[in-house]
Amino acid sequence: MRLAGSKPRHLVVMGVSGSGKTTIANRLAAELGHEFADADDFHPEANVAKMASGRALTDADREPWLRALAAWIAQHRSLGLSTVLACSALKRRYRDTLRSAAPHLLFVHLDAPRETLLSRLRHREGHYMPAALLDSQLATLEPLAPDEAGVTLDAVAPPATIIDKIREYLSVII
Repeated sequence: MRLAGSKPRHLVVMGVSGSGKTTIANRLAAELGHEFADADDFHPEANVAKMASGRALTDADREPWLRALAAWIAQHRSLGLSTVLACSALKRRYRDTLRSAAPHLLFVHLDAPRETLLSRLRHREGHYMPAALLDSQLATLEPLAPDEAGVTLDAVAPPATIIDKIREYLSVII
C-alpha cells in the first residue's frame, strides 16, 4: 500500500529462529497495509534439506537466497509498494545485501534469551529448522551496528506490545 504523497517504506523483522519474526512481521504488514514475505519461502530446496538435516547454512548457501530477497524488495520498491520481510538477516553483510535493494531499509531485531528461543523451537510444529541449529545461529548473529537504521526489541514481550513499539519507532523516524 502506498499513501498519497508518501514514499514506500521497507522493513525487515530479523532475528534467530524462534524469535517470532514471522508472527510479528505478518501482523505488522497487515496492520500497516504493507506487502509481506517470509524469507523462509525463498530458500531453495537444497537449503531447506540441509537445515532439516541439522546442518547450518554457509554464506555461499545464503547468497542466492539473499539476492532473491533483495530482488523482491527492489521489485516492490519500483512499484511504489511498502514491504515487511521476516528474515533472519544474521550478519551485517546479509543486511547490506538486502539494503542494496532499498537504501533506507529499516531493521527490527527481535532479541530473546537462548532458553526462551530453545523452548519455542522445541514446541514449534511443521517447521524444518531444528532446535539443534539455534546455537549456530546465535554464534553467527551480528547485532545491529549503531550506523544501521533499526531498533532492537525484546522478543519475549507479547506480539501486540512489540508491534506497538515498532509503530512508535516508525512514528519517531518519519
